[in-house]
Amino acid sequence: MFLTIKKWLDRALEFITAFTMGFLVIDVTWQVITRFVLKHPSDWTEEVAIYTMIWVGLLGSAVALNRKAHLGIDYFVGRLPQKKRLYTEVFVYLAVAAFSISVLLWGGMEFVVETFERGQRAPATGIMLGYVYLSLPISGFFITLYSIESLVKTIQKLLRLRGKPDVGFVSVTGDKPV
Repeated sequence: MFLTIKKWLDRALEFITAFTMGFLVIDVTWQVITRFVLKHPSDWTEEVAIYTMIWVGLLGSAVALNRKAHLGIDYFVGRLPQKKRLYTEVFVYLAVAAFSISVLLWGGMEFVVETFERGQRAPATGIMLGYVYLSLPISGFFITLYSIESLVKTIQKLLRLRGKPDVGFVSVTGDKPV
C-alpha cells in the first residue's frame, strides 16, 4: 500500500516539477521576446519567473533527494569502511529530516498562514504571496518523506551487516581494502 501511494506521489511530484519547469521556460522566452523583439518589456514576466524558479528549485530538490542525485562531496566518506559510511548516511538523513520538518514544514506553514492573513500580494501580478510560499511546506513534506524512507533503508542495511566484519575502502582499480 505504502509503495503504491509513494509511486503515485513520486510521479505526481515529477510531473508537477517538469510542468513548472516548462512553464518557466515559456515565461522567460516571452520575457526575452517582449524585451528584445517587441521593444516593450512585459511587466509581469520577471516576477512570475522568480516565483516559478522558487517552486522549481524546492520541488526539484525533493525529486533529487528521491533519486539520490544531490551533489555531494563524498571523497572522505567514500574512503570510510562500509558501516561507518552507513552511520554517516544515518546522520545525514536525520539532519535532513530535522531541517525539513522544522524549517520547511513547520516554519513554512506558519509563514504561509501569516502571509495569507496579512493579504500580501506581489506588486506586478497581484498574486497572493501565500501561494508562492506554499512551495516551502509542500517541498518539506516530500523531503521529509524521502529522507525518512532513505533513513529506514540505511538502518536496514546496517542491521543486515550486524555481526559481520566491516569492509574497508575498495579502490576503482580493484586494489585490496585498506
